[in-house]
Amino acid sequence: MRELVAMTGRGVWIALVLLCMGLCVEAQIKLLYGPYLQNVKETEATFVWEATAPSVGWVEIAPNDGSHYYGEVRPRYFDTANGVKRTDTRHVVRVSGLRPGTTYRYRVYAQEVLQHEGHYVAYGRIAATDVYGREPLRFTTSDWSKPTTSFLMLNDIHGRQQHLAELLAAGQHAKQDLVIFNGDMVSTMKDKQGVFEGFMNESVRLFASEQPMYYARGNHETRGAFATAFQDYFSPKEPHLYYAFRQGPVCFIMLDSGEDKPDSDLEYYGITDYDSYRSEQAAWLETLANDPAFTTARFRIAICHMPPSTRPDVWHGQREVMEKFVPALNRLGIDLMLCGHEHRYEFEAPNEKIAFPVLTNSNETAVVATYDGQALEVQVVDTKGNVVERKRFVGQ
Repeated sequence: MRELVAMTGRGVWIALVLLCMGLCVEAQIKLLYGPYLQNVKETEATFVWEATAPSVGWVEIAPNDGSHYYGEVRPRYFDTANGVKRTDTRHVVRVSGLRPGTTYRYRVYAQEVLQHEGHYVAYGRIAATDVYGREPLRFTTSDWSKPTTSFLMLNDIHGRQQHLAELLAAGQHAKQDLVIFNGDMVSTMKDKQGVFEGFMNESVRLFASEQPMYYARGNHETRGAFATAFQDYFSPKEPHLYYAFRQGPVCFIMLDSGEDKPDSDLEYYGITDYDSYRSEQAAWLETLANDPAFTTARFRIAICHMPPSTRPDVWHGQREVMEKFVPALNRLGIDLMLCGHEHRYEFEAPNEKIAFPVLTNSNETAVVATYDGQALEVQVVDTKGNVVERKRFVGQ
């Protein structure tokens, strides 16, 4: 009887050990979201990814020179804050010192931090993107001297991942230099899971790990408990969510139009201050008159979720865009503004109040545009690739 009890106890102990081993295997760190590119410029690029456990993260960069990725040690760029490697599930690394118009290979890593006590740090396993079973991820820096450029713009997806995939395919995203999201990609910023399951997982699967993606926030991304974390994942190394960038002969001005109702509206529970924020952007716009990225561009496009309008029935947010952004953009002499928000196609030719054309894309179409050095050719396409509208803009 005593031997049976001992055997039973030993069996329970072995079972517990096997269970723990199974749990440890199950709990091994993995890459959860990403990686994806942000704010690709002539000499720098930002990489974002998320791991399943607190970890330190880094990026390796290799030239696209035909050498085997394992041929030599690749330089590492760590996710740090003031000289200390960050321990987090989310990792952001900006790599600078790159060459314009140059293709690079890259790999991201996350090494789990099991314990950090005093000076002692215990590390666990490492998760990384694959460079053995598949080709390494690649990206190409922007190039101001490039004579032409092309891009694809989507907006108001509201978490419809299949619709996103259809519009990306219809717009032949792989042939474009970059992709622009012009707001309302989700209906509310509830949590990061909703953001990635709503549109980013599909974006990463289709293009965002290797193709530059730029994002102008819409009014729906300002809503929800996760809204304040928006810049943790999009333009995380930029000073603001409004900025200008250049690809080839075209300068893009990314604006953040904020919410569509007054800050005092009860829906916002006193948490918003978008009137001041839009005034801040209006003042920043004036500085572009001295920015070489803007002044030397052949064509200049403003990207703004909510369109300006001279109609008397527009809501407060659009009225603010009209009153605060448009005067500065008129003085700058931009060539085109691209918007969303309305869930329908609209086009407003230049008039005495808005000195540039405004094209508002619907939530069922994509804007595909190519600047050939002389004019911007724009096609508005539906999910089947049918061209429903064509425009040609020569510029000012």
